Amino acid sequence: MGAPVRLLAAALAAASLVLAPAVARADDGPPLTVPQKDLAAALSCPKSLAGVTRAPVLLIPGTNLEPRANFDWNYGPALDQVHIPWCAVTLPRYAMGDIQVSAEYVVYALRRMHAMAGRRVSVIGYSQGGMIGRWALKYWPDTRAMVEDLIGNAPSNHGTLSARPACSSQCPASYWQQRDDSRFIRALNSGPETYAGIDYTVNYTHDDEVVTPNADAATGSSSLRTGAGRIRNTALQDICPGDAADHLVIGSYDPVAWALALDALTHDGPADPSRIDRSVCTQRFMPGVDPAAFPANWARYLTTIGQGAEQADEVSAEPPLRCYAAGTCASASAPAPSSAAGRRCASRRRITLHLDRRLRRATVLVDGRRAAVRRRRGRLVVVLDLRGRAAGPVRVRIRGTSAGGHRLAFTRRFRLCARRR
Repeated sequence: MGAPVRLLAAALAAASLVLAPAVARADDGPPLTVPQKDLAAALSCPKSLAGVTRAPVLLIPGTNLEPRANFDWNYGPALDQVHIPWCAVTLPRYAMGDIQVSAEYVVYALRRMHAMAGRRVSVIGYSQGGMIGRWALKYWPDTRAMVEDLIGNAPSNHGTLSARPACSSQCPASYWQQRDDSRFIRALNSGPETYAGIDYTVNYTHDDEVVTPNADAATGSSSLRTGAGRIRNTALQDICPGDAADHLVIGSYDPVAWALALDALTHDGPADPSRIDRSVCTQRFMPGVDPAAFPANWARYLTTIGQGAEQADEVSAEPPLRCYAAGTCASASAPAPSSAAGRRCASRRRITLHLDRRLRRATVLVDGRRAAVRRRRGRLVVVLDLRGRAAGPVRVRIRGTSAGGHRLAFTRRFRLCARRR
């Protein structure tokens, strides 16, 4: 989850070939809405996956983070040392936007890595990054046959109580969605939490101050408890009773979390605490961490978390569930609109609205549906993608508060009718 979070992967460079889109099957899940060039650009692999002899690892960052700050000084070098190939995915806007959108990046990454490697993929994710893979597996069923291990360090699998006070009015979309009482979390955990053929390793700490509660496996947020997958929930304190790792530490340099992740990657089934050498309890850092460079890397890690918070778009409510999660998607065989205007015309308009300069906060409704409000160069803007809409009026209602605390309200209308080719 949110403000403190640490995740993903290393100094990434090297792209790979873009896969040609395959013919969609019924079990592929909903179509991806993010442009393929954006999905491809977000996945980075330091080495080619062609011909690899073991499952490559996908590193997924958590909220407020991106791969370099989280993993180029710990998990990336550590995986290199044990000759395990890996890639990392950068989630949009420091993983602070709608998780349903971020999940499409994970779906694409799994499919692409599986195709490049010709074998199943393992996942290591931190906080939101440890949870988001489950959304991909749930709603894109074809990915289940592509995943070998799903390893989460302090994953926000059941949301967190700490997000309730943080999201009582305005906060980033992914914070809203990681509240323990959110519609997103309810949808994620409806039905089985795990799937047959996948090994689930969950590592958590009793001292987690972000993903709460995490006192035990039976009631904790991180733990998984249902489904046909093989599951192992382990508190760091089960191995090292004196371990004081908090949320930031378990997702970055904690040696016990790494030992459990490596155990899962190198054995059949999830991690087994009985196989962990207790000498790990005397170590300060996991392999891959350079003690001399640690102060600079830790500062960079914390700075990135702060940058993510500064650049986040805050919204006043949880994003609505996509129709595939809410069960409201229209049937593909639904009849087309019968109006003559709807048959003749379709909008080609994509409009950027620059809101009144006096507004410091604003809510924008487009025909009653909330639109994302962003800040550019100190001014609030809204992008209205009206392409494909049938002819007719569109009403945009803008409500907000000025710097002086005054409430302002505006209504704008647009008429759509560009001829269809």
